[in-house]
Amino acid sequence: MNYIQQRFKVSFEYKVFFTEGLFSSKNPIFNEVLKEDHQENYSKKILFVIDDKIIENFPDLDKQIDDYFEGNEYVQLIKEKIVVAGGEVSKNDTQYLEKVVDAVNRNRIDRHSYIVGIGGGSVLDLTGYAAAISHRGIKVIRIPTTVLSQNDSGVGVKNGVNYKGKKNFLGTFAPPFAVFNDYEFLTTLEDRDWRSGISEAVKVALIKDKNFYQWLEDHAEDLVNRDKSSMEYLIKRCAELHVEHIGGGDPFEFGSSRPLDFGHWSAHKLEQLSNFSVLHGEAVAMGIALDSLYSALAGLLPQQDADKIVRLLSKMGLPVTHELMHLDGIDHPIFLGLQEFREHLGGQLTIMLLKEIGVGFEVHELDLELVMKAAQKLQNFNQSDLKLSAQC
Repeated sequence: MNYIQQRFKVSFEYKVFFTEGLFSSKNPIFNEVLKEDHQENYSKKILFVIDDKIIENFPDLDKQIDDYFEGNEYVQLIKEKIVVAGGEVSKNDTQYLEKVVDAVNRNRIDRHSYIVGIGGGSVLDLTGYAAAISHRGIKVIRIPTTVLSQNDSGVGVKNGVNYKGKKNFLGTFAPPFAVFNDYEFLTTLEDRDWRSGISEAVKVALIKDKNFYQWLEDHAEDLVNRDKSSMEYLIKRCAELHVEHIGGGDPFEFGSSRPLDFGHWSAHKLEQLSNFSVLHGEAVAMGIALDSLYSALAGLLPQQDADKIVRLLSKMGLPVTHELMHLDGIDHPIFLGLQEFREHLGGQLTIMLLKEIGVGFEVHELDLELVMKAAQKLQNFNQSDLKLSAQC
């Protein structure tokens, strides 16, 4: 046998910062990060891609960015800001991907320069994907502006857009250069978006940290009432658990396991079937409720724990079911999510379930009859008294 064998490792490192008023002249964090990456006799460029909802809610942001980088010795600011649609539409319509790539080309952004995404998870996914495929990888800086993106998607290594009706069909694994979580951007969120992001904290607590789950139960009312200190703690603890998982396991998902996607196999399909009228965090809440009840019906999780989880989601103002989740047969389109989930991961179908709060448990098949029973129990969920019907 005649061959050459090659093996090498690539080390990645990035920081997630927690701050407020990132582009204030009194806040040096952004500039200090750029200073650490500075190359003598070379001024890198920096291009901003911004969620249109952020432009609407922060009309002075454009000028604040210009003022912050005026005369900067480490980067040359591209004055043109690329504004893209906020929400899932930015990942569904390829015109936005082309818009970012075109701006990279026109402004001659090279691989040592930066693309900065400011927005919710969808805009950050789009920006990261555009950066990753341009010149085989431009440094991307993320500035998440929603609860969900600050505590979950914005601090991870995945980027992507939706294609052929499938969630994140096109995508890359590309760690960010840095992440800046600025609490100020959360202040203008509508209550629906605020609550939606909490579902990812419930998810990671359920599979990784029982004490954090208990904290969520104890502070549910504070979180719903938009208590600042409670939300800041939620975001930081959730981000810590997310980053720890990425660093300690399989960050680029070479295997078939995706523990951090507990509750997601049905959530992704529900988003698509609802034409994305259901927010990602809302769909995840429903997926968590479904998989928690399934875990109980399968004899893995005590029923009282499953009931407790559904009650907490409802107490936080999150939906636990939807008319599209009325699973009346194994040919229901939601079940296509299982096949698409397997295809997206590759290899063997691997679904995260629960055997106790704070401890995940992976399985490689689901009993679809039990899934339908779990869905039926959720259809009978009584929002007024926060109890699950005993009827299946």
